[in-house]
Amino acid sequence: MLSFVDSVIILSALLLLTGVLTTKFSSKFGMPALVLFMAIGMILSRYIYYDNAEITQLVGIFALIVILFQGGMQTDFKEIKPVLGPALSLATLGVLLTTAVVGISATYILDISLEKGLLIGAIVGSTDAAAVFSVMGGLNIKRKITSTLEAESGSNDPMAVFLTVSLIEWIQSPNMTLLGMLLSFVMEMGLGLIVGMLVGLLAVFVINRINFDSSGLYPVMSLGFAIFTYGAAEVVHSSGLLAVYVMALVVGNTELTYRRTILAFNQGFAWMMQIAMFVLLGLLVFPSQLSGIAWEGLILSLLLMFVARPVGVLASLAFAKFDYKEKLMVAWAGLRGAVPIVLATYPIMAGIEGGQMFFNVVFFVVLTSAVIQGTTISPLAVKLNLVENDRPQQPSLLELFALGKAHSEINHIQVNQNMPIAGKEIQDLHLPDDILFTAIIRGDRIITPRGSTVIQQGDTLYVMSPKTKRKQMKAILGLDAQGTKSPK
Repeated sequence: MLSFVDSVIILSALLLLTGVLTTKFSSKFGMPALVLFMAIGMILSRYIYYDNAEITQLVGIFALIVILFQGGMQTDFKEIKPVLGPALSLATLGVLLTTAVVGISATYILDISLEKGLLIGAIVGSTDAAAVFSVMGGLNIKRKITSTLEAESGSNDPMAVFLTVSLIEWIQSPNMTLLGMLLSFVMEMGLGLIVGMLVGLLAVFVINRINFDSSGLYPVMSLGFAIFTYGAAEVVHSSGLLAVYVMALVVGNTELTYRRTILAFNQGFAWMMQIAMFVLLGLLVFPSQLSGIAWEGLILSLLLMFVARPVGVLASLAFAKFDYKEKLMVAWAGLRGAVPIVLATYPIMAGIEGGQMFFNVVFFVVLTSAVIQGTTISPLAVKLNLVENDRPQQPSLLELFALGKAHSEINHIQVNQNMPIAGKEIQDLHLPDDILFTAIIRGDRIITPRGSTVIQQGDTLYVMSPKTKRKQMKAILGLDAQGTKSPK
């Protein structure tokens, strides 16, 4: 007979393995993995009774910190800078309009007060970073659209959190003024931005100067800084999620020791946290209760997809340089996911009457949104002719611990037909003595680089160079002309 501890360990292992294997199905059908993770939780809820919203909220916040940190580090600020205005407009005005449309609709559909209706609207008002990063990252949709959606999803969570918390306080204390809420919002966002930038600069300074005996400690330190950012922001009553995303942008867009190691660790850890979070969220739902709000939830979900989100996008992008096809794509790709469901635990924790019903409605809205929109984004992009061909791949680093101590790095570069080095002999590139081609992979062969070796389209180059000459190496190989990001 297994003990309780042994049972929990075995069940956790099975959940992790099942969660990882289900990602194969999600990528095959273009469906966000969160749907399958939540389905696992809902199936388990028939055999395991779980109703602890506090633990679910705690796990959810930790998961969001890791997801936002990972997403922010992978985001090139040079790519989102041109679309920063539209993205911030979507993250503020777009969320407000979505909240208003869904909230007023929920008031009549669910026969609840306006305050509670707006609360539901605020909870589902933001797009989800985990869903957007996972779905958009696997598609070759125009970079302008992808960058806008990624920047929006990383920056609109604080708006949704602020609206949710403020509306809960309004329900509990009707004497709150609109001016007070507005001033509170400006202060929270402003302080969150400052905290994120300061801790990000501190993290870069410490990570680049400390010398660990084990390279595995660098990602642990970076994650510690991300969690500290959230805590520090909350201590000064600012937006913790915004601070984490800004901190990750600072760290990800600065020269950083063992960047690839940090990213690889965070990517795996983010997946583990997603699996744990969505399974717990699925466990918190009782499938028998979903049938009671199925029609109401479906109507709200359709209103969100076909009315509220498009209204928010059209208003937010009214003066942006997006054509109607691009606006349609941005509207349809506004996936809902972890954030709305985590926020749906707030009314339960606050003891708001009907809190569990709120959670069930939000869960149903997120589930249907992810299934319908997630599986149709790729076909819609193809239909609208918004898919790019042969997007240049960014160079990445092959990091060796001993090499890092020597202040050198090996870049892994994919050659495409638009790069000026394609078709040239290595000796014609006039490489400095300290920039060397160490290997070329061509098809299933490894070629030893020689001066007479011709670089061909499709080759994978391994180039060793000092870290201080990274820009020079990119210029020689014509990477800057390709608009690629700095090595990761």
